[in-house]
Amino acid sequence: MTYPLSREIEIEPKYTALLFVDVQNYNCRWDGGEYAQLNDAEKEARYSNFFRTLKNSALPNMVLLQQACRRAGIEVTYTVIESQTADGRDRSLDYKITGFNVPKGSKDAKVVQELAPGADEIVFPKTSSSVFISTNIDYVLRNLGIKYLVIAGCLTDQCVDSAVRDACDLGYLVTVPIDACVTLSQERHDSSLRNNRGYCRQMTSCALLDEIARLTRT
Repeated sequence: MTYPLSREIEIEPKYTALLFVDVQNYNCRWDGGEYAQLNDAEKEARYSNFFRTLKNSALPNMVLLQQACRRAGIEVTYTVIESQTADGRDRSLDYKITGFNVPKGSKDAKVVQELAPGADEIVFPKTSSSVFISTNIDYVLRNLGIKYLVIAGCLTDQCVDSAVRDACDLGYLVTVPIDACVTLSQERHDSSLRNNRGYCRQMTSCALLDEIARLTRT
């Protein structure tokens, strides 16, 4: 058996899945549950960069990637923060300490409308930072024959980073479209990308879109 000697290799579309991390109403809408205890001034002070970057670049790039992958026959998958109970008693200790609880089936648990999953696309509800810890995603991806993962979403330096590192350790070749991820500040975003560069291939959404189009051109 031969193994790749670099992470800097192109995807193989039929063995690739796109994973959107936590792009949901809870944290990606101004009126989401994560901000319920804050007034508008507090939200503006703490989260204005996040919402501005999400609206102006990260989310539009995610939509373009979603559309391109659907056209190319690449699996499109999602993970959302969502408890299996109303009171969140099944959450990880970390989420209990942090105060994250998105009740099962709630509006907050839904992917944002701009990125709404298709009827036959898979959504993994999670109760930990890494989707690989609290869901069966690895089992499902292996059943699908996936070898390459494209990971986008938020937050760059938290749940996206956790997914990238775990996916790498589990044997997936990971690509991160750097402008389809977002966190609370540009400094945090850039620092996270520097720190996880050894776990993934990093490129712009435009470059990845060009790659997908070229590899699936008939």
